[in-house]
Amino acid sequence: MSVIAGILCHSEETVPAEDRIRLMNALQHYPADDERDWQGGPVFLGGRAQWITPESVHEQVPLYDENRGLAVAADAILDNRDELFERLGIEYNRRDRMTDSELIRSAYEKWGQEAPAYLIGDFAFVIWDERRRLLFGARDLLGNRTLYYRSDARRFAFCTAVNPLLELPGVKKALNEEWLAEFLAIPVILDTADVRSTVYRGIEQLPPAHAFAAADGKLTLRQYGSLTVPADKLRLKSNGEYEEAFRHVFREAVTSRLRTHRQVSASLSGGLDSGAVAAFAADPLRQQGKRLYAYSYIPAPGFTDWTSRRMAADESPYIDAVVRHIGNMEQSSLAFPGKDSFGEIDDLLGVMEAPYKFFENSFWIKGILEKAREDGAAVLLTGARGNFSISWGPAMDYYAGLLRKLRWIHLYRELKLYGRQMNIGRSRLLPEVFKLAFPFAALSFHAKREPDSPQLIHPDLAARTNVFAKLKGHDAGLDGVTFDEYAARDYQFEQFAVSNHQGTSITKFSLRYGVWERDPTGDPRVVRFCLSLPVSQYVQHGIDRSIVRRATAGMLPDEVRLNQRVRGVQGADWIYRMLPNWGAFMDELQTLCRDPAASHFLNVAQIKASMAKIGYSPKPKLAYDADARLLMRGLIVYRFLKRQF
Repeated sequence: MSVIAGILCHSEETVPAEDRIRLMNALQHYPADDERDWQGGPVFLGGRAQWITPESVHEQVPLYDENRGLAVAADAILDNRDELFERLGIEYNRRDRMTDSELIRSAYEKWGQEAPAYLIGDFAFVIWDERRRLLFGARDLLGNRTLYYRSDARRFAFCTAVNPLLELPGVKKALNEEWLAEFLAIPVILDTADVRSTVYRGIEQLPPAHAFAAADGKLTLRQYGSLTVPADKLRLKSNGEYEEAFRHVFREAVTSRLRTHRQVSASLSGGLDSGAVAAFAADPLRQQGKRLYAYSYIPAPGFTDWTSRRMAADESPYIDAVVRHIGNMEQSSLAFPGKDSFGEIDDLLGVMEAPYKFFENSFWIKGILEKAREDGAAVLLTGARGNFSISWGPAMDYYAGLLRKLRWIHLYRELKLYGRQMNIGRSRLLPEVFKLAFPFAALSFHAKREPDSPQLIHPDLAARTNVFAKLKGHDAGLDGVTFDEYAARDYQFEQFAVSNHQGTSITKFSLRYGVWERDPTGDPRVVRFCLSLPVSQYVQHGIDRSIVRRATAGMLPDEVRLNQRVRGVQGADWIYRMLPNWGAFMDELQTLCRDPAASHFLNVAQIKASMAKIGYSPKPKLAYDADARLLMRGLIVYRFLKRQF
């Protein structure tokens, strides 16, 4: 893992000393095992490396190959090394010690600007090709590593992080209203739909699955690949063959992410995704003489679960069952007493370099990474993408498809079995299936529509940026825009907004804590396999998320593997945790409402209305209330604006 940075001067033979010094000084903020830089004519490359994999220990970043005239600055962990060794004809005696930077250099030497399409893993890299006088860079398919840049008539500068680019001579910090408008207008966790922009005007980012080329004063960007490349549906003879194929692909994805000379950890809930990751990781680690460090967030002491009987804010019974069944784990249940979302704002604004929305989970995400670092882990396994890959399988949407196709007998049988699993009668299920199958017809039966969600964005900012028109067609949680589970999955993997959002937080946290979040459920090999499966592999015999349930038989305890009735929820206790500080929170919101600078961007009238609704003594069950969440997001934006501008 590395912070990489560099400058290409368009009109000067060498990069000015002041530019180099300022850029490298700004990188001092990030922890590192080693720091190096390299100057070659009009280009300067720098990097601060944290050694994660066995091969990376003592790796030089940037790497310069004088014979080939190539300099490589890479922030990368490649997961298809064996495949690349074969394709590139790498000698066996070189493979064990060959770094990922060297593999990237060899891939570029063979395939040129098509090289990123052959790489699987988390990466952002930049290559200076002396012979072609070309600066070339790329970001991985899922955008799990960030790459920001600033391009003007004098120079092209890039960096893993934003702040070093703001330190360059002649750069003035300015707010990008277009970015802020999208952030404020989108009511769900997604930051923005524009994957190239940042909160700072003039600082852009390379989108996931994209490459850039800078030469002769010109910059070009292009998409080099996609997770959803056209592929035939997989047709196997039996459920058993599908299950074995799933295990083969997923085992490869998990095992390739265990490559570290330090410890391996995992974020473990009581659900299928994190449980499957842990189950597939435990045995390979046992063979290495290691144990899996697993961390589970649990609610604060004294919290009373107010959620419905089909939800669980405390998943401890399921977590304990997974740990007992899998074995070879050191598990910690972490409640983080005294920690809350309000107290983390300033620190997280520094980490994220922008406003953020995941405040409900902010304190425990940080806490788990801190615990992983304390235990000597360099990798934290997650299952963040699982809901749309390995454990996708929306029963009700599948049944709606059967209804639209008039497959009455199949639908009748499935509803009977599903109702038995969920303890719900078909008479209750069928109207819901009808609404999903024919949503426009269903609307006609309702004289009154649900009220619009409260809006945090100031109407004038929305009007001058035309933000709502720009967000049409995006799965952004806006009123009047509906995405079924099929469309939502397509959006996850065809568009780049979600990947960009998740990759940004992964990179920022890894730079802070030296722990790299790695998600096998988002491995391109896994995603493409899952997209190739017939829908019937996801829902059958009344069982949703069928393929992962069947494929983990014996690997996960049945109380978790076959659990369809209870779903874990996160962040249900954020208001409860903040109650001791709620008065200070509301007082700061009052200050916000009186500040003319805030009213230029934020809908102060709505903030006042939401404050009146929530009050100074909120009930913990308002944790998912739109007005309560609006207040917290408004304060985060206000703090950022005051801090930066």
